[in-house]
Amino acid sequence: MRWSWKIARLAGIDVYMHATFLLLLGWVGISYYSDGGLSYAIDGLFFIVLLFGIVVLHELGHALTARRFGIATRDITLLPIGGVARLERMPEDPRQELLVALAGPAVNVALAVLILFLAVPVHLTNLEGLSLVGSELFVKLFWVNIVLAVFNMLPAFPMDGGRVLRALLAIKMDYVRATEIAANVGQALAILFGFVGLFTNPFLVFIALFVWMGASQEASIVEMRAALRGVPISHLMITDYQVLHPWEPLSRVVQLLLSGWQQDFPVVYDDRVVGILTRSALLKALSGAESDQRVQDVMLEHFETADASEMAQPVFARFQSSESRTLPVLQAGQLVGLVTAENLGEFLMIEKARSGS
Repeated sequence: MRWSWKIARLAGIDVYMHATFLLLLGWVGISYYSDGGLSYAIDGLFFIVLLFGIVVLHELGHALTARRFGIATRDITLLPIGGVARLERMPEDPRQELLVALAGPAVNVALAVLILFLAVPVHLTNLEGLSLVGSELFVKLFWVNIVLAVFNMLPAFPMDGGRVLRALLAIKMDYVRATEIAANVGQALAILFGFVGLFTNPFLVFIALFVWMGASQEASIVEMRAALRGVPISHLMITDYQVLHPWEPLSRVVQLLLSGWQQDFPVVYDDRVVGILTRSALLKALSGAESDQRVQDVMLEHFETADASEMAQPVFARFQSSESRTLPVLQAGQLVGLVTAENLGEFLMIEKARSGS
């Protein structure tokens, strides 16, 4: 994820902090400082750091459970709204997906029980004394874990509860249909959150937008995967395209960009693809001080590729993790086509039209 910095590596997984997380720390620090001074602000920031440490453990629960099923996790990124663990893929077996989805909230429940019995034994017989506001640190952490577990179990994508619901439905029905139902439930909850938020807490409106977009995105991705199942990538690839050479000036790329449809360009040397020049990299280079840069100076040297004999579905999975919106398709090491986000979308529209949906 762009604008993220690596802050740790846990269990072989890189943990990143997004730049917007600093905005949250700044807002908390200023708010607490204005209420109680420097020491109060330090306490508030320390609590937020511990809170997001718990979020990392939650995401590690997902990641380590997925690892048991042979699924790697690319990284974990901390955002102001929580954490995101990027799994290479979700398990195809609904029972495995159910376990992966439940693993995160299970970590929070385990932490809450641990804190309750080890850190706040005084409250074992007086649970009404537990409160999120005005309580000791460990009491707050107890409630934080309870809230995270309950919130993440809401049956709405992208929360864990949406995946739990989808997994339970997929045990009895088609995976695409199960995703559609789970997405509809999530969007219904988003409408409810938004309506209630208009009259109570504006933050609920933000959550509603987050849930609505998450449900729509999950449904679209699963629909795309289903449409691509059993389709060779050679049936989708673009065969009419322009290529670049490493030594060409960026002015040449500008001409191609303005005169055609391509946004990303494969870079070929000695009949091999050695890089991808993306539109964003080109614009960034043009905005710099150096005007004599060449393609090799700004191209991506690490990129995903596809083999012409592959099926489209696994290629789509790699496409989602690529920095480029274009994947070169190779045959015996030679470039024979391109796959872009646009032509994948067009394929899906054509399939929808053919099926009458």
